[in-house]
Amino acid sequence: MKENGVRSRHKNGKQNGVQKHEDERKDEEFSIRQSPLTELIDSSLHIRAIYHIFVVILIILLCDTVIYDLVERGKINIGLSVIAAGFGDIRRGLKLWVYDLCVVMAFYPLLVVYAAIGKYTRKYTVLRPAVVLLGIAGVVAVEVAIAAVPVVELARKHLELGSSVAVTCEMFRFLMKIVAVSSACGPRCLNGHLPLPTFKHYVYFMFSPTLLYRDQYPRTNKIRWGVVVFHLSEVAAIIFYNCFLWERFIMPYWSDYGKEPTVEAGYLVRGMFACVLPGVISFLCGFYCVLHAWLNAWSEMLKFGDRLFYEDWWTTSRFSLYYRRWNRVVHSWLRDHIYLPLAPLTGRPLATFTVFFVSSIAHEVILALSFGFFYPVLLVEFGVLGVIMVPLTATSGRRFPSAFNLIMWLSFFIGNGILWSLYPMEYFARRNCPPSENDSFFIPKSWTCPEVILKPNWTFQNPLRILLD
Repeated sequence: MKENGVRSRHKNGKQNGVQKHEDERKDEEFSIRQSPLTELIDSSLHIRAIYHIFVVILIILLCDTVIYDLVERGKINIGLSVIAAGFGDIRRGLKLWVYDLCVVMAFYPLLVVYAAIGKYTRKYTVLRPAVVLLGIAGVVAVEVAIAAVPVVELARKHLELGSSVAVTCEMFRFLMKIVAVSSACGPRCLNGHLPLPTFKHYVYFMFSPTLLYRDQYPRTNKIRWGVVVFHLSEVAAIIFYNCFLWERFIMPYWSDYGKEPTVEAGYLVRGMFACVLPGVISFLCGFYCVLHAWLNAWSEMLKFGDRLFYEDWWTTSRFSLYYRRWNRVVHSWLRDHIYLPLAPLTGRPLATFTVFFVSSIAHEVILALSFGFFYPVLLVEFGVLGVIMVPLTATSGRRFPSAFNLIMWLSFFIGNGILWSLYPMEYFARRNCPPSENDSFFIPKSWTCPEVILKPNWTFQNPLRILLD
């Protein structure tokens, strides 16, 4: 069953050839289908067992912490304090989100006014360039209005990490949605060949789990509220799980970082390797939470039929395929609104680089506003090393798929271990180190405080010496 969100201007629902072309494109992009993990968990006892293993790991870690803290300290500490602190001042975050939502809702009447201007000036071809520029200026103004207030407000006064991530991610989601609507409806306002969407369909698109605008989407017949509750329960459990990992494995190593003037290099190395496994678990849980549980919950509530939000990225041996499959929602938007328009003008390599650059900057803005400092670790890993790995694995990944799938997973482990070490080190260094006149939003404080030293009288000992003797 499909819901048509377009005002009918033609009898018996007939549309012209342009609409037919758009419907064909829509059918290629959207269809009723389940998420890969939903199909795997439902159809494979092996995958279901792996899912149960992750649940059991959470239960065992939880029991370990509860019993140890109860016996050792007489209290229970299971990550709830991290959740409360991470989503602190949630009212302020909600106000920023409501502001962005109001701007987005106000865009629809502006679109209707622009369509009226386009209709009035249609017979005056000399005015067409001015009308086009007016539309572009209007979209830019709305985009600036969506981004400016949250960015300025978060830069003025830091919001806690969880609340900041939610606000900035929603900000970028609204920005991309406005671009999608403008690209689809802008030509309609000028030529009048197709009607604008209804306000109901416009609102539906703003909350639907896609960034590509279509006049209609494949719909399911009913809402299965049991599925909604199950997925939302998974989201809550994973948030708790990640906060538990932070409190159980990250804070013991890095919460005191910067309180002493020096730190031994061996301690840093041990801490960074200790963060590898929690980092990868958090990486996988974050993927499952956002791209599977959260989006499937919203799809079920909105009866959105196409739930292919990702593909089997975990089996690939080429980084180009990983970037396409990891997040199809964002990848499809980047493809349609950046890569495809640029590729004929600049060539595929420059268009690809632009996609990576824009995506990297967006990720870095989210992290910088959320943490309260600029530390481009993810930018280097994703926007530099990731780009380099794309051509390096393009051919070799096809020839040696097993070996390069192993290499890809090795890079995930190492990369997440580095992320879960360097960002906490900088986060706590800015809180524990004494203030300095050289403190800056853009200069990492953890590079100078504390001082990293080797053990006294440290010397290198040849591990092969015992064989030589």
